[in-house]
Parts: sequence; structure tokens; C-alpha cells
Amino acid sequence: MLQTAQSSHALTADQTAQYWEYGYLFPLTVFSDAEAAEIRAEFEQLERDWLSANLPLPLNTYKRVNAHLVIPLAAQIALDKRVLDVVEHILGPDIMVWSAEFFVKEANTEHTVGMHQDLTYWGMGETPDQVTAWIALSPATVASGCMDFVQGSHKNPILPHTDTYSDTNLLSRGQEIAVEVAEEEKTHIELAPGQMSLHHGLTIHGSGPNRSDDRRIGLAIRYLNPNARQLVADRDYAMLARGRDGQSNFVAVDPPQELFSEQSLALYEQVRRDQSKALADGAKNAVPLYGGT
Repeated sequence: MLQTAQSSHALTADQTAQYWEYGYLFPLTVFSDAEAAEIRAEFEQLERDWLSANLPLPLNTYKRVNAHLVIPLAAQIALDKRVLDVVEHILGPDIMVWSAEFFVKEANTEHTVGMHQDLTYWGMGETPDQVTAWIALSPATVASGCMDFVQGSHKNPILPHTDTYSDTNLLSRGQEIAVEVAEEEKTHIELAPGQMSLHHGLTIHGSGPNRSDDRRIGLAIRYLNPNARQLVADRDYAMLARGRDGQSNFVAVDPPQELFSEQSLALYEQVRRDQSKALADGAKNAVPLYGGT
């Protein structure tokens, strides 16, 4: 279990300014080496225990989409005070969890994440009322396929993207931004286990293959403040993490009490069905990860 934070993880004024100038911020240490190792061990035990279980959907879907609804570990990390203390400096005192997803690149594999902007696919327009926290549970290095960010790219609008449906692209439809990004424009976001990066939903980012001998494991948590709104789907959902939701733009959901309970699986399916209208919007082919056709 994660320990209770004993010290402040607040950002300095310079760090906050750097986030808004660059569109990202790293590295930020939120968990100790021992805690990160414990979280990884719990996650990998979950993989072993549930891989062959008779779940309604493949285990990878639950890991990759809204893990915080069915996996208590994901919700626990997303609600951890140390993480929220950092996020508060970006979003303000009222914070909601929109999604959490485990990204895993197996050792010595060619899987990549195409360069893209997150907000292209969220159905929320170009809202500034969001931030993604990406927490490393194993070393994220250039060799293992760490994320690459393009500095200042969040100052662009949503740019044209294409769906490649590539077998080696980990994104739901192999999406990539339809502009060329030179290697010298990329900043390599190397993180040690327990460290975190933040990035804006308009920041162009992606990652290369894992050529290391270890898995690259990270948890991406998408936070909103109550000013964000879903503009495409009829309904959307969020988990209150801190403060209050004075807007009610999202249906409130609670963290799961146990792994893959009947109640949480039912909620998961409802959320997946409703969100697919936004997450699969504009796709020419099926998007199985989000249930879109």
C-alpha cells in the first residue's frame, strides 16, 4: 500500500511557469524507489492473476482504458495526495480524474506511440482545463521508449491527424499528427521509477520502441478541473479527487473497492459505451479499444 505523504510536493512558481511555457514539466519525484517497486509488483501480480480470468473484455482493455474504474491500484495512485499537490498548481483546487491507463511496452519490441495531441480525441475541444500526469513504474529511457515532447507545441490549435491503424502503434487507431516532426524538435522525457511528468493535452508527443531488456511501464492519469466540458458525447464521467465540482458537467463516479467487481464492471461498460461517441469520433474503421464502430 502507498504511504501517506509526509512532505509537500508543491510546485515552485518557476516550475508552474515552465509548464505553461513549454507545455510539459519533468521530472517530478512523487514516489520513493521502494514504493515504485511495490506498485510495479502489485500491477504485475494483477496481470498474472487476471490474464486468464473470465472477464467480459480482454484484460488489456481494462489496463488501457479507464483502469481507475475497475482496478483499485490505479484509483489509489490517481488520488494520492502527493500527485494531487502537484496537479493543483496546474488546475487549481478542484480536481477530477477523467481517466487512468497503464501503458506497457514489452522488452525488445517495436511498439511505438505516434506523435499526436491528446485533445484531438477527447471530445473536449482545446480546453486548458486538463493535464496528464505520467508516472513511471520502470525506467523510462531513450532505450526503453520514453515519451518525446515538442516544446511549446501546446500553443498550437488541434492540428490535423491521420489514423494509421498500425500494428505497432499502441494508440487505439494508430493516430499520428499529419505534420512532420524533426528529431531535433523532440525533448526526451526520461524518468526513473517513481518520477512523474506533466503535459498539456495540446502538446505534441509520442514515443519510440523499447529496445531495452526490461518492460517500460507507466500510468497516465488524465485530470480535469470542473470547467472542462464534454462537447461530443452525450454523457461523460469523472471521479472527484479534491475540492468540489460546482459545474456538474460530468457524471460523478466512485473509486472501485475491489478488483473487477460486478458493480465496477457494469459501470465500466456504461462509461465505455457513452465515451465511445467521443473517443471513436471520426474513425473510418472500428476502434475496439473504445468499443467504437
